[in-house]
Amino acid sequence: MYDYDLLVLGSGPSGQKAAIAAAKLGRRVGIVDRRDMIGGVCINTGTVPSKTLREAVLYLTGLSQRDLYGSSYRVKEEITVADLAARTQHVIERQTDVIRNQLGRNRVALITGTGRFADPHSIWVDGGSGHDTRITFDKAVIAAGTRPARPDSVDFDDRTIVDSDGVINLQAVPRSMVVVGAGVIGMEYASMFAGLGTKVTVVERRDRMLEFCDEEIIESLKYHLRDLSVTFRFGEEVAAVEKHQNAALCILKSGKKIVADTVMYSAGRQGQTDDLALDAAGLEADKRGRISVDEHYRTSVEHIYAVGDVIGFPALASTSMEQGRMAAQHACGEPARELQELQPIGIYTIPEISFVGKTEEELTNSSTPFEVGIARYRELARGQIVGDSYGMLKLLVSPQDGRLLGVHVFGTGATEIVHIGQTVMGCGGTVDYLIDTVFNYPTLSEAYKVAALDAANKIRNITRIDG
Repeated sequence: MYDYDLLVLGSGPSGQKAAIAAAKLGRRVGIVDRRDMIGGVCINTGTVPSKTLREAVLYLTGLSQRDLYGSSYRVKEEITVADLAARTQHVIERQTDVIRNQLGRNRVALITGTGRFADPHSIWVDGGSGHDTRITFDKAVIAAGTRPARPDSVDFDDRTIVDSDGVINLQAVPRSMVVVGAGVIGMEYASMFAGLGTKVTVVERRDRMLEFCDEEIIESLKYHLRDLSVTFRFGEEVAAVEKHQNAALCILKSGKKIVADTVMYSAGRQGQTDDLALDAAGLEADKRGRISVDEHYRTSVEHIYAVGDVIGFPALASTSMEQGRMAAQHACGEPARELQELQPIGIYTIPEISFVGKTEEELTNSSTPFEVGIARYRELARGQIVGDSYGMLKLLVSPQDGRLLGVHVFGTGATEIVHIGQTVMGCGGTVDYLIDTVFNYPTLSEAYKVAALDAANKIRNITRIDG
């Protein structure tokens, strides 16, 4: 007799959903995590704090209202870290409380401490009392998450040189900042601090940022970030960072030198598997701390599953939740459907970006014909009302049958309204559906009808000439 039918290591999005899914199926479930990390990285240092910080920046700086009230408009003239932290801490506490309540309601035992495998069917839990507790399980789900990767050559001090976890704990808003890495996390923080008035320089060794996104959208983002005085150094690498009394000197391999109050490294993430004693369970991780799984999220040990960021791409809270749910259902012998192929990507830069489906570049490379339909927020009444004159929605449409091949949104509410396109695509709908549908007025969702009409008119013109 085991202590638990299913034991989950980690209480982030994937761990929570795995535990609750198994509990709903009548299993005895336990979930292990540190007392100060309930909700995982997502709630405490990652997704939720960073997106809350973004909302605080948008509100306190009045950035999103400057089209209406002028470029000098601000809600608060002198914004402090305390102003930003107050909102962030409030949301973290509320979300942690919600998670505890959900686990309690579903009779999931919350075991506080850090766990490591003792053998394939048991773990040791260090609760901080100096005495480890042995807990046995029939099946387990590893949902340990990730931490920011820290290059050995960089002397992080969490004050002058920080990673994406440390940046939310800065003691003051820096006057200048170098962001190393133009990936999702790097660009989100670069835009937030630029919004606060920090002079930001982004250093990226590749030739472009966010290369998986639509190029036109990225060009629009670059334009707006440059308008906030962001400097881009593409094709450059950091050779060294020297700490001085009140600043850091960032030396690039090309010989350029940049002085900044703070240097933030965004060098990817590392699976938190070092302290799990995986070998005791017959498992191993790769050099980035990631665990390999099959299509059911089973590891090489049949009764142990792994989900979330610790298994690698796409490493999103949204997909991790579904992975956790499906792994638990499979572990409990419950039939589970596969994840939908159409998964939206949301990037919370300022302005935000979201897309689903193919990009123009992907369609061109695969020789897939497409037509483009564009709607600009400045043409929508709602766009004028909210003061967004730069936002846009782009539809990529098949000229043969009118199917949506891709939806790309830039601007206010992008991560929300992308789901309309996702739903139409998932249900096999065509551009005609969007044309014939009535949308609430005035809304940003109307952009779908405008873009659909634009694409349909272009296709009609080609058909008229080409037959």
